[in-house]
Amino acid sequence: MKNSEKTLQIDILAFGAHPDDVELGCGGSLFKLKKLGYRTGIVDLTEGELGSRGTVAERYKEAAESAEILEVDERTNLKIPDGQILNNQENRKKIIRLIRKHQPVLIIAPYPEDRHPDHGNSSRLITEAWFFSGVKKVLPEIPPHRPFRVLYYMAKYEFEPSFVMDITGEFDTKFRALQAYKSQFYNPEWPEEQTFISSRWFMDSVEFRARHFGWMAGVKYGEPFWIREPLALDDPVPIFSRKIL
Repeated sequence: MKNSEKTLQIDILAFGAHPDDVELGCGGSLFKLKKLGYRTGIVDLTEGELGSRGTVAERYKEAAESAEILEVDERTNLKIPDGQILNNQENRKKIIRLIRKHQPVLIIAPYPEDRHPDHGNSSRLITEAWFFSGVKKVLPEIPPHRPFRVLYYMAKYEFEPSFVMDITGEFDTKFRALQAYKSQFYNPEWPEEQTFISSRWFMDSVEFRARHFGWMAGVKYGEPFWIREPLALDDPVPIFSRKIL
């Protein structure tokens, strides 16, 4: 069996179009899964070089600091050009190689529809790569591996969640991970012009959303997820018998 890729098992592999997307959409959940004993990883598709603030070098430094706060086991950047996340063979193969290398149980990706074109484009790219990662005649030198499901997290546009992860105990860590992006989010000392996401109001909205979806699910803070397929449960009692706050 030919296999040039060294396997490093990552149970949960979360993808984002830009550094900081994963932290915004599912940072609390990723940290919770780490606390539960799973190995976690983040894949940034681009270096975020089109961002209005911060340099590529600064964003790499911030992403590394954020990853340390969330205690992820590995963070990778695929260096796809920012603003040009094309669903083509070259980019699909980059993701397929990572999926087969890390053999995750779950893939987490942005929701397919969003205000930022890169988010929707990356979602479709990741979804197709996920499927073809299980097709053995694609990159036949690497054994196929397709995780059972893809979970989609929320960016700008909202959706009706399939479920909500309780991140009440992890929200503070999620927020600290976001604050590591000093060039991107609220930071009065940063010398560049203010943007939509660098406003204090935007950071407040991160908490507003977590409180809203937490309230919807009966917890203090929550992160919403959507899946394409119905959930199959062996025992619904532990899930549906929990107490509401």
